[in-house]
Amino acid sequence: MHLTVLGINHRTAPVEVRGQVTFPPESLPRALGELMALEGIHEAAILSTCNRTELYLNQDADNVEPVSDWLCRFHQLNIDSLQPHLYNYTETDAVRHILRVAAGLDSMVLGEPQILGQMKDSYQQALQIGSIDTLVNRLFQHTFSVAKQIRTDTAIGASPVSVAFAAVSLARQIFGCLDNQTALLIGAGETIELAARHLHDQGMGKMVIANRTVSRAHDLAAQFNGYGIELDEIPAHLAEADIVISSTGSTTPLITRKLVKKALVTRKHRPVLMVDLAVPADIEADVATLDDIYLYSVDDLKGVIEENLRSRQEAAEQAEEIIDVQVDRFMAWTRSLLAVPTVRAYREYAQSLAEAERQKASHQLASGKPPQEVIDTLTRNLVNKLTHNPSVNLRGAAAEGETGLLEAVRTLFRLKLNDTE
Repeated sequence: MHLTVLGINHRTAPVEVRGQVTFPPESLPRALGELMALEGIHEAAILSTCNRTELYLNQDADNVEPVSDWLCRFHQLNIDSLQPHLYNYTETDAVRHILRVAAGLDSMVLGEPQILGQMKDSYQQALQIGSIDTLVNRLFQHTFSVAKQIRTDTAIGASPVSVAFAAVSLARQIFGCLDNQTALLIGAGETIELAARHLHDQGMGKMVIANRTVSRAHDLAAQFNGYGIELDEIPAHLAEADIVISSTGSTTPLITRKLVKKALVTRKHRPVLMVDLAVPADIEADVATLDDIYLYSVDDLKGVIEENLRSRQEAAEQAEEIIDVQVDRFMAWTRSLLAVPTVRAYREYAQSLAEAERQKASHQLASGKPPQEVIDTLTRNLVNKLTHNPSVNLRGAAAEGETGLLEAVRTLFRLKLNDTE
């Protein structure tokens, strides 16, 4: 059996190609069912995010052509258009890749934590569908354990390295707990979506999203139990906001000093954190001169992010060392599986001999033979039968000069020979 990873990610394909091979949650039962129906596939799991789609397989051979053909059929794609973007790993390389993905070392943002949760979701889906068994199940469990160790023993996720994450971390520093705060997010692009996700993960109390296209604002806000408004409605909601994060493509400021000053009066000068991630700016620079306003621009955050990225890169080197050790441990466990059929057969063989002698002993006791005599006979016969075949083969090996077998048996049974032998 071979562990195999077949995938496509942000390093190998543009977003429009990645979007063609995603698996919505509702499609996974059918996809995993079809995968398991392919010849030679014993286990399968699918990880599908905006940045990657990966198939984790336990199969008879390391040939991924049937699987890549299936992937194209499932998504109605031409194999020639997708093949240049695909990668695959087997055995040790596959294990190393999965551990690196879970630790955030293969992510667009180094060390980002979301991928581990997405991988856990994939594992649960495969588990519920019944498409994974011993090998892939153990691989996922090992992966989660290693990812936790890396998070605990290194600083891989300790420092924000995206402007959205940095903005939310700043909010945590200023307000502490966010469950009683209100955030106004302006825009509905990737940066604002990421900021909304981080705020939601931190327990944000209330979230309002303003956008030029209000339907997009409603759709995004609905994901985080918030509500959407049009840009023209910002003046009516600005006084509610303890945190304002803005990132639009507007060519002129959307929030003026006059607008903020009016909102502060309504707020009775309770402090407001404003983070302007737009270029050109969405918030007038002189808003920073107002009391109780903490205004940060994208340039203010860049220096922090660059320093934090250096810190994460150092932590990533430590994480790679941990992964080296843990890959070896998992591969040692997979090699130990080779012994399972032999151990099982040996146990069954010993059990059959013991059962035969037990039945004989029962008959002898029923016929009136003394118990001690029956026990002695059972013991003698069982020892003779258990040792007969090994003894014959060992003598034959010795006669042929095959001393390796003799050494193996001494190791296997931890035998100590007398000095005279």
